Amino acid sequence: MALQQLPPTYKAIHLATRPKDHITPTTFTTQTHPTPSPSSLQPGQVLYQPHYLSLDPAMRGWLNDVRSYIPPVQIGAVMRGVGVGTILASNSPLFKEGDVVQAPSGWRELAVLKDRDVERISLTPGARMTDYIGVLGMPGLTAYFGLLEVGRVKAGDFVVVSGAAGATGSVVGQIAKVKGARVLGIAGSEEKCRWLVEELGFDAALNYKEKDFAKKFRGATKGLIDVFFDNVGGEVLDLALGRAKEFARFVMCGGISQYNTKNAQGPKNYLMIVTMRIRMEGFVVFDYAKDYAKAQKELAQWLSEGKIKRQETIMKGGIEKMPEALQALYAGANTGKLMVEVTPPSKQLQAKL
Repeated sequence: MALQQLPPTYKAIHLATRPKDHITPTTFTTQTHPTPSPSSLQPGQVLYQPHYLSLDPAMRGWLNDVRSYIPPVQIGAVMRGVGVGTILASNSPLFKEGDVVQAPSGWRELAVLKDRDVERISLTPGARMTDYIGVLGMPGLTAYFGLLEVGRVKAGDFVVVSGAAGATGSVVGQIAKVKGARVLGIAGSEEKCRWLVEELGFDAALNYKEKDFAKKFRGATKGLIDVFFDNVGGEVLDLALGRAKEFARFVMCGGISQYNTKNAQGPKNYLMIVTMRIRMEGFVVFDYAKDYAKAQKELAQWLSEGKIKRQETIMKGGIEKMPEALQALYAGANTGKLMVEVTPPSKQLQAKL
């Protein structure tokens, strides 16, 4: 959209109340703001328009007023989030109008940002804009560093991934296969399990919603687990602890089963950590920021070679769909990366990409 065609106002989604468990219709509110003008940009600022905004499991934790690796979103503030979009105007030597970038704009239709917070997207063969909030963005980087640096996966390992059909878990399993491991994925439907095996090349997949899941899990892990990459927590984590090999590595990426409850529960089977000498380590992708470029280069190469595949679940309907999409994420509605189309890219931009 050309700058002169922008409406006089834009919408943003603000945090209204802190949810005690599940996100509700009162958690967020939509507010209208005046559209910034190019003349109002200070040196080093850009006017940015997101086309797609990312939905990520970590967002639920950002709503809690507790000590964490990142400050909580404040009541009344625009909800935190990352997207990909276009520079509409620039008062920075680093960017020009029309540049395609990734940016932490939050949940809004327009944003004035500092140039140091914006990253230009250079599409590699086989990549697309939305990959920079997916397989080449935080989810892919989380998978890369979690499995390779924390999990220290090696050829011949038996790797089990919970939340395997999500944006991060699906990449974890594929990287493990690239490295010569055997992979079992845990997902929430038969359709997702088929996708993991038939499309992504997992060796096997189990539906945790089946009544006899625990029995099937024990049967599928007879060789015992070398690396467990956990995105879910809860019952699945307990089962995995019971099937861990001596000196197994447990990569604690998330616990989505515990995010929307007032009474989060830790593992009952924790003494296996002692008896099996398990190394259980939590991590945050920001810990590896200095190595992002190296990781993105290798992920992009695997993507172009077809060694890694991705799937996207895109919700349309604009910025006001963001709260609904976040609820859908925790309900497991997505396969692969979940995002909202805020403003469709122009035909000219689509042709350019």
